[in-house]
Amino acid sequence: MQIKNFFDKMFSRIVLTVLLILAQILFLVTVIYAFASYYLPIATCLVALSIIITLFVIRLDESSSYKLTWVVIILAAPVFGGLLYLYLGNKRPMRQMRKKMDKEHSRLGVVLKQEEEVLEKMEPRLRDTSAYLAKYSGCPVRMNSGTEYFSCGEELYPVLLRELEKAERYIFAEFFIIAPGVFWDSVLEILKRKAAEGVDVKLIYDDWGCMSNLPANFPKKLAEYGIKTLKFNPFIPVVSVIMNHRDHRKILVIDGKTAFTGGFNLADEYINQKERFGYWKDSAVMIKGDGVLNLTALFAEMWNSFSEEKIDCGLCEAEDYGDVKPCGFIQPFGDSPLDNEQVSENVYLEIINQARDYVYIFTPYLVIDDQMRVALSLAAKRGVDVRIVTPGIPDKKMVFRVTRSYYQTLISAGVKIYEFTPGFIHAKSFVCDDRMAVVGSINMDFRSLYLHFECGVYMASNEGGEIPAIMKLKQDCLDTFEKSHEVKRRESRRFSHSLFDAVLRILGPLI
Repeated sequence: MQIKNFFDKMFSRIVLTVLLILAQILFLVTVIYAFASYYLPIATCLVALSIIITLFVIRLDESSSYKLTWVVIILAAPVFGGLLYLYLGNKRPMRQMRKKMDKEHSRLGVVLKQEEEVLEKMEPRLRDTSAYLAKYSGCPVRMNSGTEYFSCGEELYPVLLRELEKAERYIFAEFFIIAPGVFWDSVLEILKRKAAEGVDVKLIYDDWGCMSNLPANFPKKLAEYGIKTLKFNPFIPVVSVIMNHRDHRKILVIDGKTAFTGGFNLADEYINQKERFGYWKDSAVMIKGDGVLNLTALFAEMWNSFSEEKIDCGLCEAEDYGDVKPCGFIQPFGDSPLDNEQVSENVYLEIINQARDYVYIFTPYLVIDDQMRVALSLAAKRGVDVRIVTPGIPDKKMVFRVTRSYYQTLISAGVKIYEFTPGFIHAKSFVCDDRMAVVGSINMDFRSLYLHFECGVYMASNEGGEIPAIMKLKQDCLDTFEKSHEVKRRESRRFSHSLFDAVLRILGPLI
């Protein structure tokens, strides 16, 4: 049995894909160097191309850290560095994908129009943030919404199943990871039953995220149950920048009345039915009311862009939201790597820059650019209580090493860093001054902020108002600090002194 499991892993789709990509890279490097060694004019032309591309990269309207990575790679290997950028860093091959999504976003604009009277009821600074989100993510701020915060997967699990049972018209689900087990099997059982009852059940999953968990015939199998499936950006073993962009969103919408989002996926570790890296801590939000429309539209945009069957705009809106207790301003939003706007990072920066008393942050990865580092440091220096919780038991050791390399600089500025002692923290949450918060799928790393499709919920209240979900998130943070180890300045010094860590920091945008 052990031998069989070993061979199953060795010849799994994900292993074979990685080996094929590495083989392609090795072949291309070998061929280029072979030609360059024998033909000096070719080598000269390639070096000149690399210099031109370096100047082009410097002029791009991109993160300075992201640009620095490519400049270092190109100059370190000038013979083939320029070609490597054209193959992996150039965004022009994404134009077709962007064209499809832009078309669908415009079509859905009729249900995503910002109501000016809602903005006018917000305090000026909060209004500026929401107006930015409405303009650049295309998702308006809403008032007639209620939210409920979940501090772990075990809290979320029974509520999610209960809400799925209520579905009468449709269920739209979009996840990065799906894996057989207690969580997915429970959800699938309900989806099969609802599809048989005539409920429209649609599922989007990321092919790379599910590569090691789901069989190649997964869509066909679900079709037998009446469940319509879209495999996002099917991964092929060819080196291409398009393969770099994954659907990392977590969205579940039921009849346009109820929606869930957060850090959770449909796999057992998220509800601690399976142990991976100690105790797995996550976070999620349930939304009821008109805020659900934003997440419904995000799903419809993705589905309509890559599926022959289209979701009608009218289906996005619920016929009746039922008994909803509106609370504050709720703004679910999406972020796309296909434009030049870093929506998620800018929302995080807005929260940090507006903070007066505290900012508490949960993140599994802390691989940040200079802009984010300076914002966190400046907030701490002006007296804001800035605290960040990272994993005590990491899932990716290299990324965790990069995460730790930022500790000393941040702690020296007054930021408090905690490592979650019981295990792995997968939650992606910001909470600030009892009146602003974001819960979603957005990690504090370059992949989430620049390369993936992401989503989150921005929650805000005017002075004196409280949103229960924000206060519960704050209490969750306080409880988590008690269970975590605070990294002291002296301890942090040993995390960022090696040459290897410096190299990893430079390569952070590509990790």
